[in-house]
Amino acid sequence: MRTLVILFIYFVFLASFLSAQPAEQMFVMELGDNWQVDKDLPKHALLISLQGIANRGAPRLYFIYPHDWDFKFSRPLMQYYMDSRGMAFNNLKSVEDALVALSAFAKGYVVWDSSVRTSLIVAFTAAGLKEALVVTGDLIPLVEKYGLEKVEDFRGKFTGMSDEEIYNWAYDQYWDQTSRDYLIYMGGHYGNVMKPGIADFGIHQKAFFTDASTNPEDTLEYQFARKVFSEMKPLSMVMGWHSYGKDTEAQHVTLASSYALRIEGLHTLPNMSFNHQIPLSRGYKFKNNHNVNNREQYVPGKKVYIACIQTDCLGLGAWTEPGRGEIPYAWEVTMNWSWLAPAMLQFFYDMATPNDYFIGSLSGPGYMYPKAIPQRYLPQVVDKAYEMMKTLDLNVFETMDHANYWQSDAVDDDLTEKVVNTYFERMPGAIGFANGYRPAHTFAVQEGRPFMSFDYYLSETRKVDEAVADLEELANLNSERPYFLLMHVREWSDIKRVKSILDKLSAQFELVPLDVFMKMAGNQPTFVTRYAEEWD
Repeated sequence: MRTLVILFIYFVFLASFLSAQPAEQMFVMELGDNWQVDKDLPKHALLISLQGIANRGAPRLYFIYPHDWDFKFSRPLMQYYMDSRGMAFNNLKSVEDALVALSAFAKGYVVWDSSVRTSLIVAFTAAGLKEALVVTGDLIPLVEKYGLEKVEDFRGKFTGMSDEEIYNWAYDQYWDQTSRDYLIYMGGHYGNVMKPGIADFGIHQKAFFTDASTNPEDTLEYQFARKVFSEMKPLSMVMGWHSYGKDTEAQHVTLASSYALRIEGLHTLPNMSFNHQIPLSRGYKFKNNHNVNNREQYVPGKKVYIACIQTDCLGLGAWTEPGRGEIPYAWEVTMNWSWLAPAMLQFFYDMATPNDYFIGSLSGPGYMYPKAIPQRYLPQVVDKAYEMMKTLDLNVFETMDHANYWQSDAVDDDLTEKVVNTYFERMPGAIGFANGYRPAHTFAVQEGRPFMSFDYYLSETRKVDEAVADLEELANLNSERPYFLLMHVREWSDIKRVKSILDKLSAQFELVPLDVFMKMAGNQPTFVTRYAEEWD
């Protein structure tokens, strides 16, 4: 009995001691807008590598990215963390401030060669495995000032080598030590610029970094890309983005999908080593702004019904721009954020107005092309996506497929009947499906649930009056009423601009929420059922 009392007192004391310990300090720093190899990229790369290492075990370092960064939410998201989670951040003003605060988490440094840009991509891989910072030669004295020692030196090592040769060297050195859950594509910008926003997460997860070409004409790099894709786990993540200087989006996503890998981009996605560790609020459930009451019948009139979907996912483009909430509007949800960065996704749900309606995307649990996914994996892919939809309270799903954009004259966004039926069968709670990017021609309906392609693509460069004329012409060409016109809005068109177009349409048009649009189209379809031919 006495022993139990002593143990009880000990555990009470231990709990009291632990609860009295100060919480991990959090730091924030603003990054500049110059990302050139010969200017500020070395400083930024050092800081991002420090972030990936320092955030292991706890979220400690957060960056505010420039106002013109692809993802515009780094500042408001930090404020959300402060307001909703009670977080407090200490401001860092310089690289040296960051090293004073956090260099103790690093175990060394890796030197990359500023004359061989690809050496930085390899250095990110080494940094994750060796818990090291990435530096150029001129930054060595600074990091050594804080007791760090050199663990790798790539200066001169890759001179005269091709990217394929460099990556194969890195594969031989590091591949067996890296993650099979995450592969980082450090592409996007090329040449004298690199914007490695996702690199902190890759370092945090000990991932392999590359930007190997997925263009079959780049034979050796393409073979390397196939090799690393083939050795990842099915449904694992390819984070980042393809190189704009090497291949196309269609080639990149097609090859990844052919190994049942899911793309989660872009290369500029920021602070994921921090955001990954912030949980949902206690008891929080994702709740969408549904407009459909299942007890009601939605019967369309003799009108042109239009619904808008802003593609390219949350956080890009118009979400933080003026006008959101003024009209019914649908937004793609980056569904993997539900587990990759749950509090970050909660931020968007909490910000949503009653007019903001979320949909699942894109083709799977991540960005994939369904026609390229091996048949043995497609049901598993759709099931995983549907599981996330239920978690996120979503009941409309969007597909897109450009798998034959680069190898066929029959360029289209259409899906085969077999693929469409897989979505119908394995997403029983979905009330409708949207398809395409530019206008497409896949249409079907089953048990009042429509599968509808976009009829119009609103480019950010299309003039307002031209877009109005386009939509009126579509209405005239599709004379049967009701006519259901699904419009894809490119992410860089803000809602005020979209509203200015819709306000100029004739009285025959009516803007409706997407879920109401789907219900009406499913109850009274006036489109012709059509699928793509089966495609190998």
